[in-house]
Amino acid sequence: MSHAGEHGCHDDVCSRIIGSLGRRCDEERNVLALNVLLLGRRQSGRSSVGNALIGGEEFQTRPYLSGVSTTTECKLLSRTFRNFFRRQGAESDLLLRVLDTPQLTLRPHTLHQLCPEGVHVLVLIIRADQSHEDAHLEEQAQSLLGQDWRRHSLLVLTFTDHLKKAGLQPSDYLALSPDWLKALTEEVEGGAFFMDNSCDWASIRGGPLRERLLRLSARNHHKALTVQTEVSL
Repeated sequence: MSHAGEHGCHDDVCSRIIGSLGRRCDEERNVLALNVLLLGRRQSGRSSVGNALIGGEEFQTRPYLSGVSTTTECKLLSRTFRNFFRRQGAESDLLLRVLDTPQLTLRPHTLHQLCPEGVHVLVLIIRADQSHEDAHLEEQAQSLLGQDWRRHSLLVLTFTDHLKKAGLQPSDYLALSPDWLKALTEEVEGGAFFMDNSCDWASIRGGPLRERLLRLSARNHHKALTVQTEVSL
């Protein structure tokens, strides 16, 4: 056999070994998968929050139109963030599966089909500039996820650029907010997260929000809430 042939065989063997090691590393990667459910009124900014979480523009958004919802059907998108955090001393990936839904049409069985493992984090979305009481939002959360939904929940207040225009800090806004919103902020385990719609959602606001979600899930030992399929809305 010629030297050229020997080098060719050697290169093929090395390539197979390297490829095998690469696949093995991928198979052995530490991956934490979290199912995230977005709930909010029409035009509350659910899709924009979803885009911030996955770091893209896949959830459809459009300029505000009173009473018109951009999301007309359930949409589940996912993204893996490599080496997002350390877990038990090892680098771990974070896989986020984000579900955006039309609020009034979501049913427990539909949610169970999309998230059979359950929901790790519930994100309640309310516009800071239109904080009208929405009793149905909390009722739906409990109907879908049971009594413990608050322990797995985070409140995101959107369109907070309006607060800046009014010269209000987040603490000032909460102090002046209606009693129902103050109570909800105190009841949900993840507290309130303020998002500014005037900035680049995906690259600027997504990171801190993902960090908040991860901390909230860790408090619950990354356990998911079971969807209450026996209860209908």
